[in-house]
Amino acid sequence: MPFYPFSYLFSTFALTMTQQESPIQSLMRQKTLLQIEYYTEKETFRKQTESMGIARKVKRGDAWFPIRTGKSFYNSLNQSTLEIYRTNDEGIEHNFEFGRSLAFFEVKSDGTIHYFNFTCTVSYVEGDRMVIIIPDRNNILDVQAHTNPVGVQLFFDESSYKLMFDGLDRVIKAKGNRLAYLRDLFYSKAHPEKFAFAPTKFPWLNSSQEKAVNEVLWAKDVEIVHGPPGTGKTTTLVEAINETLMRENQVMVCAQSNMAVDWICEKLVDRGINVLRIGNPTKVNDKMLSFTFERRFEAHPDYPQLWAIRKAIRELRGHRKSHDENYHQKIDHLKARAAEIEIHINAELFNEARVIASTLVGSANRILEGQKFGTLFIDEAAQALEAACWIPIRKATRVIFAGDHCQLPPTVKSLAALKAGLGKTLMERIVENKPEAVTLLKTQYRMNEDIMRFSSDYFYHGEVETAPQIKYRGILDYDDPIVWINTSEIETEPDEPDFKEQFVGEKFGRINRGEAELTLQKLEEYCKKIGKQRILEEKIDVGIISPYRAQVQYLRKLLHKKEFFKPYQKLISVNTVDGFQGQERDIILISMVRANDNGQIGFLRDLRRMNVAITRARMKLIILGNAETMTKHPFYKQLWDYIQKVDNKE
Repeated sequence: MPFYPFSYLFSTFALTMTQQESPIQSLMRQKTLLQIEYYTEKETFRKQTESMGIARKVKRGDAWFPIRTGKSFYNSLNQSTLEIYRTNDEGIEHNFEFGRSLAFFEVKSDGTIHYFNFTCTVSYVEGDRMVIIIPDRNNILDVQAHTNPVGVQLFFDESSYKLMFDGLDRVIKAKGNRLAYLRDLFYSKAHPEKFAFAPTKFPWLNSSQEKAVNEVLWAKDVEIVHGPPGTGKTTTLVEAINETLMRENQVMVCAQSNMAVDWICEKLVDRGINVLRIGNPTKVNDKMLSFTFERRFEAHPDYPQLWAIRKAIRELRGHRKSHDENYHQKIDHLKARAAEIEIHINAELFNEARVIASTLVGSANRILEGQKFGTLFIDEAAQALEAACWIPIRKATRVIFAGDHCQLPPTVKSLAALKAGLGKTLMERIVENKPEAVTLLKTQYRMNEDIMRFSSDYFYHGEVETAPQIKYRGILDYDDPIVWINTSEIETEPDEPDFKEQFVGEKFGRINRGEAELTLQKLEEYCKKIGKQRILEEKIDVGIISPYRAQVQYLRKLLHKKEFFKPYQKLISVNTVDGFQGQERDIILISMVRANDNGQIGFLRDLRRMNVAITRARMKLIILGNAETMTKHPFYKQLWDYIQKVDNKE
């Protein structure tokens, strides 16, 4: 990848912005912004690696140290793998998942850190056990031979960027084919084409869900299913996929994250649809693993023969005689036979599967080379960078997007690239250019009406309504479903933590210890009102959300210390807003953290993030925050006023 200085990148960007952009120019600008993001993330990673100690990396969930090595073996794809185990800090949530790059390191007796000269890839993680794909068998011996304590940490992922750059290059260069057609269509105001046939009735769906499924079936080019919180987007998407499979032999389903892919796959499998999952799932259990390519490959009746041939090749290489004239002939014969069996197994697995599922970047997997699909479904499309979406689109005739651009956006590290438009997704672009291709799901089944109403009015023009059966759902009689506890009105004793925010670093953000303690105090009071027996019998679950990682970690620490919450440990989860995307709980508490005199709220200005936070609760939402600070922003002023009206039954 050529290096371009920032001055060149920004001058290129400025030039294109002064002109009316063609689709190709717009995509070239996307590539420029992606380059800025790439260099920013790479430089940030380098600085963090050099300056950050092992203990902090472990605390952040980016490293395991020390580790214990287990067995090594060749997986079904003939890759060298090594089993490792975490031996300390088992309670810390980590960030390792399938496909992520990592590096081994050793800590020498003088305390210096030495990195091994190879990088690896996570195959899968289960608890404190991780299986790692290692490039060469000798590298495994290098790790096992060291007497110094060894650890493993996340490494900068070059491969995802390379695939995104390649995806952009391919769509930029496309001429006279379907990819070129979709590119020009998506970047214009032209109306997408539709089929014309009678609508199908789905009595088990509501009217907007039924309309969305029919619009998917009618679409020749593109359709968007816009699913606000709790409106049954996944249910609708599964139905659309099932109906499409009545007309097509096979479809492809992608999403930005492994977790999102796993979720839609699980629902499809429950529906009885044969799914072939490319890449390992994040939830490692038998149900999830059973539809992965690797597990299906190993279960094929011809696999033992293939394994025996591969073993024979390895043994032949290991015991080669210096004057064996037949060596190359034997190797070539075995390789040809192995390739023949592998092609046969792959063909059968792909022919049997109705749905091929992977992450967007994972769709570039070599085993998918040459595969074409009539329809591509992209779930959680509002969280995916445009460049990532183009990777699977080149394999498809038409594209169905599903998501909500009023919730979490893609993660962009470079502020410059973000401001210049890298965070704008392909789904957003199509929503703007082709409103006729968008169907809004309008009935939500998650939240009490009072919890949902503000989000509906502010983000969805008041079009989202609550299903009658859950409109007044609640836990306690005569309870306020949504409350805001204003910390600016609470006085503290000299020996108590105050309610002021503290900055603890760029990565972890801010912390408000007084607010954290108050959060758990209010939760304890509410749990006592409900009663221990009822909570445990009905499995009333709780989510504690904070926008800042430092606050999340402090809340977790406090939670583990408090004896009162020990019986409820499995029912209470603490995470960032991003960590709660796609989830819901009976009770949600939100610790806002920000408390200062000048109304600075940082990235809480990203209102989409707050939309996610306030729409996770089914029956009770408790917001804790400094109203004087927060209400200097018009959104939070409106939210505060709304809650006061609800609580006063106006």
